[in-house]
Amino acid sequence: MNKDKRHEIFRRLREQNPNPETELNYSSNFELLVAVVLSAQATDVGVNKATAKLYPVANTPEAIYALGVDGLKHYIKTIGLYNSKAENVIKLCRLLIDKHDSVVPDDREALEALPGVGRKTANVVLNTAFGHPAMAVDTHIFRVSNRTGIAKDKTVLAVEKGLMKYVPKEFLVDAHHWLILHGRYVCKARKPACGACIIEDICDYKDKTSD
Repeated sequence: MNKDKRHEIFRRLREQNPNPETELNYSSNFELLVAVVLSAQATDVGVNKATAKLYPVANTPEAIYALGVDGLKHYIKTIGLYNSKAENVIKLCRLLIDKHDSVVPDDREALEALPGVGRKTANVVLNTAFGHPAMAVDTHIFRVSNRTGIAKDKTVLAVEKGLMKYVPKEFLVDAHHWLILHGRYVCKARKPACGACIIEDICDYKDKTSD
């Protein structure tokens, strides 16, 4: 795929959705961080249901830490892997309190040093909270990048690097959201809705559907 096609793909995605946002509900950088940690191998809808009960009760590092692991489990037990996630979030809160004055750091290294925060989670926070041109490659973005030809590769990290290299700079900050939403609602895993896709005519996918 050449740079003109890539530019046109993102131009159309931007025209369709000028201000894309995460579907996780949050009202602070800390709430976003916790929601993203909880969203690993879980749906945004499921996380939002849990945090809708949790955040009115505790939405600061101090308040969630005060709940303790068992107290936090009560609110997130509907989410997959809730046992390990509860432990990580409590440890994460302790580190934020002790090392960062309870403020979510605007720094990749510091974010990835927090329990439960890997590269993908750090990228989401850097991009969504701080507006960095970071690319959090999840299953949706990995699939869309490879299917369309925007950035084809075999590993998540390689696709991330490809996207950072090939996505035109003017679209980089919002590209993560456009790609994940496109994968979630149009370029679906089992059967992409090619007939309803605004980039079908310039996508490299060989097995297009008529839907």
